[in-house]
This record gives sequence, structure tokens and C-alpha cells, in this order.
Amino acid sequence: MIITRSPLRISLGGGGTDLSSYYSEFGGFFISAAIDKYVYITLHETFEQEIIIKYSQHERVQRASEIKHPIIREALKLLNIQNPNIEITSMADIPAGTGLGSSGSFTTALLKNLNTYKKSIILPEELAEQACNIEINILKEPIGKQDQYIACYGGITCFTVSQEGKVKAEPLNISEEILFDLEDNLLLFFTGYSRSASSILRDQDNKSKVREDSMIQNLHYIKELGIKSKEALEKGDLIEFAKLMDIHWQQKRFRSNGMSNPEINHWYELAMGNGAIGGKLIGAGGGGFLMFYTEDKVRLRHVLREAGLKEVRFRFDFEGTKVVVS
Repeated sequence: MIITRSPLRISLGGGGTDLSSYYSEFGGFFISAAIDKYVYITLHETFEQEIIIKYSQHERVQRASEIKHPIIREALKLLNIQNPNIEITSMADIPAGTGLGSSGSFTTALLKNLNTYKKSIILPEELAEQACNIEINILKEPIGKQDQYIACYGGITCFTVSQEGKVKAEPLNISEEILFDLEDNLLLFFTGYSRSASSILRDQDNKSKVREDSMIQNLHYIKELGIKSKEALEKGDLIEFAKLMDIHWQQKRFRSNGMSNPEINHWYELAMGNGAIGGKLIGAGGGGFLMFYTEDKVRLRHVLREAGLKEVRFRFDFEGTKVVVS
């Protein structure tokens, strides 16, 4: 049996500049942090010549080409695994559609597992590019490279994307004390809304492709905020970082009418009036998790729990996509 896992992520700045419709013209920059919530993939060989797939559905087929799950089908095809006798099962700590990059984590965990099955050694950059190739190039999803790369590398990492799509990864240069303070003071609350990011991202992608001025200027500013966030974190100025999060969220809301809704806006304002210094909705928008930075955790937790939000506590993950059992 082979078990692999990939961490989910939170975005700390620059999100949205990782789509090719933007970086191919202007280059991208984003900061992400992997967290200790995971997508797991298990694989083991079966006795009979068949492929069994278990996720939210159950598939039993004879050939890889018959698999309905698009990512699993294309991953087997990419690695030339055609007619194996295997069973693949996926599990996750947090459900999909909540803004924490679950699709990228699923794809990287699956590819790490299949490469291990083939006894192939694969480095994080190559693994991330395999995942991007499947999701972006083959399946034509309107997504960026953030989720796949942070899942593979782990940690709190800065990524610079060239106009050619080459991604450079560098760990954020912060002290251990600031790292622990950041980890302690960032709080995640589930809004209760799960959604597909595709419609919001496709709208952004289309507007970027036709060089709509308002979208391009918004993403320019988001990239600038990402760079300023990096500088604030590396200086140890967490208050400044939190304020930049708030500016980021206000700018992000302009990108799409589906980015937020009255209830999310109410919760955000409630948090900002009760101890939060800055915050934003994680992911493409429309639902998922609200993240806040606060130095008054007791007050903020009490108010948002009273409002009906569920907190998910986390720590940063520094291992990235890995084999757990082989």
C-alpha cells in the first residue's frame, strides 16, 4: 500500500496573479502558506485485473481510459499507467470548494502516489508542473499555479512567475518568533458556503485575456500588495501585514460580483469591530473560509462563534507533498 498526502493552503498575498492570462504579459508574484490539513491518496494492488476508484463516487472499470474522474484518468494517462490492477481512494480533512486549494492538493498527492507506484523519484517543481499540466493544459481549468506549487513545497513560500510560466520558489525569510506569532494570530472561520471557484476565476481569466483595464489594474495592485506583504512579514511588522490583508480584501471584492455576499460582508465587519486588524476571504471568493489576523483572539473567537461560524485551528506545514506509507 502507498499513502501520500498534500497540504491545503492559505494565501498570504498576490493571489490571482498566478493565472497565465496575467503572468504571461506581466509576470506574477504570490505568497502562500501550507497548513496541517491534508488531502490523502491511498493506492494498493488488487487481486483481479480492474481499477477501483473511491472518492465521493465509486468507480470500477477495466481500463484507465474508462475512468470518469478527469484528474485520475489524465494522471494515469500522463504516467502511462494503462491497465493496472489497483484501487485508489481519496480522503480529505476539509471538503472541496472551501477555498483552501483542495484540487491542487488532490492532484499533487495523486501524482506523488502514482510516481511512487512506478518507482520514479520526482522533485517538487516537476511534481507541481505535472499537476499544472493536467489541470490547466489538459483539462482547461481556469486556474493558476498557486495551489499546486505550495502543496508541493510546503512552508511559507514566495513564488515568482515569469512571463514564460517558469516558477521560482523562495522560503519567506522570517524569524522563528515572528513565524510563531503569525501562526498563533491567524484565525480561520468556515462561512458554511462551499462553491466551485471556476466561474469566478473564468470571469477573471476572460477579462485578463482581453486586457480589460480595470481587471489588469486591479491585479497590478494585488501583486504590489503581495510584495509589500512580503516586506512587512520579513521586517516582522505583523500589524502592517494585517492592514495589507484588509486592503487586499477590499480590492479583491472589485474583481467579481460573486466574490462576496451580504452575509460574508456582515461577518467581516463584525470581526473588524471585535479585535481583527485585517482579514480576507481565502480562495477565489464566494464562500469557504474567512481568515483574520488578531491580537485579541479570545474576543474574536467568542463573537464569531456566537455568529454561528466554525473555527478551524491550524499550524503551518513544512513538509509539502510526501509519501506517508510505502
